[in-house]
Amino acid sequence: RLVQLVGDERTSSGWFALLLCVTQVLVAPLAFYAGGFVAAQPNPAQLRPLVYLACVAVVSLFEFIVLWAARGKRHGGQLLRILPLAAVNSGVLGTVLVERTQSFTLEQSMGFGLGSGLGYLLAVMLVTEADRRLRSEAIPEAFRGLPITLVSAAIVSLSFFGLTGIIDRLFG
Repeated sequence: RLVQLVGDERTSSGWFALLLCVTQVLVAPLAFYAGGFVAAQPNPAQLRPLVYLACVAVVSLFEFIVLWAARGKRHGGQLLRILPLAAVNSGVLGTVLVERTQSFTLEQSMGFGLGSGLGYLLAVMLVTEADRRLRSEAIPEAFRGLPITLVSAAIVSLSFFGLTGIIDRLFG
């Protein structure tokens, strides 16, 4: 069972992150082709965010139609409820902007969208599990709540930072 972190008790963090991942993968090819259109315009810097937001809107509308048709199914209603959170997430637009500013090919854009989505899924699941474990009675009273959450977030961010250095050395 996927636990709740995003939204209310009817919303699952896992489904949210999975829907965000799907959105990023679907937006990647659309933004790739839209990027070629934007580059040919006289003011590409001003048009770029608007065109990419339009790409996100088109994909979100497509997802809405699919989820609306499946709303009676097992998780269709829940996914329909969290679609706005996933689609208008800054992670989706940020991924598209990085893809296009790095001039990725279509395959690289799709891979980056998938990798970013899976990374976000991993991060959400880590935070969800950490939140569950940080409610332990073994944590001293002074550290319960926000202090232990900030300490654990700092440790996780340092571990990701260290992992980035290792990956750069291996593949860079």
